[in-house]
Amino acid sequence: MTTDNSPWTHRPVEVGLVGAGPWARAMHARVLATGPETRLAAVWARRSDAARETAAPYPAHVAASFDDMLEHCEAVAFAVPPAVQAELAPLAAKAGKAVLLEEPLGPDLDSARRVADAVAEAGVVSQFVLTKRYHPTTRAFLEASRNADVSGARSCYLHGAFLGGEMATGWRLEHGALLDLGPHLIDLLDTGVGPIATIRATGDPRRWVELTCEHANGAVSQASLSGSVNVERAITRVELFGPAQPVVYDTAEIDHEECWPILRREFATAVRSGTSAELDARYGLRLQGLLDGIVFT
Repeated sequence: MTTDNSPWTHRPVEVGLVGAGPWARAMHARVLATGPETRLAAVWARRSDAARETAAPYPAHVAASFDDMLEHCEAVAFAVPPAVQAELAPLAAKAGKAVLLEEPLGPDLDSARRVADAVAEAGVVSQFVLTKRYHPTTRAFLEASRNADVSGARSCYLHGAFLGGEMATGWRLEHGALLDLGPHLIDLLDTGVGPIATIRATGDPRRWVELTCEHANGAVSQASLSGSVNVERAITRVELFGPAQPVVYDTAEIDHEECWPILRREFATAVRSGTSAELDARYGLRLQGLLDGIVFT
């Protein structure tokens, strides 16, 4: 997909933010408030003091309730644990609001399906935040993979956020790397190598887990996932092998700040056109289905 750098000529999309934790402050609130495609219109969180702190710099309306937030926006962004997103996203969709959804859609396949079904039934725009997918380097890698004859692949997504700090949140420590990191790496393999048919796993998602993916085209890929290793910075690397030279993707040198303007523009464009792009709730459900179908051996 080619990034649209033309001037934004529509009115900003008024976005309400659900959540006021570290990710909501670091990414969602800041990016949505920057514009010009979006405006941070309201913030709601179950802790009103955190919502006020998150909204204050921009400024945005501090909603007294979830329903109050819905009255102040036309789209809703979620930066909350999967179980909370799965509870509230269907309500936003039923209220006719476009939704910007985090991964995973829910804590399990049934809850993820309820989100995707609510979005489909309401006919609202949805978009899935798979951060790296909005970076030009990622898009160049996936474009190159379309012309590659891939026999096999190896990949990893490793970081140490679960070892401590504000990102070591309860749901991440409970579910481990599969739910938090898995959607990102499985997406790259499913898109770059070919649709995944089955996944087998060994290890402990809270420490280190190894995945073996069998693809519909006969290729086999390996994936290593951990959020509990001491590395200087997160490592995401994918290598595609076949008869030609390997196709390699590595995030070591990319600036993730380049993702946010593209994500914001594409979400706002989808809202204004009324048409979701490729990374919508239904695609999020596909990734959740692949995660749910993993067999540990």
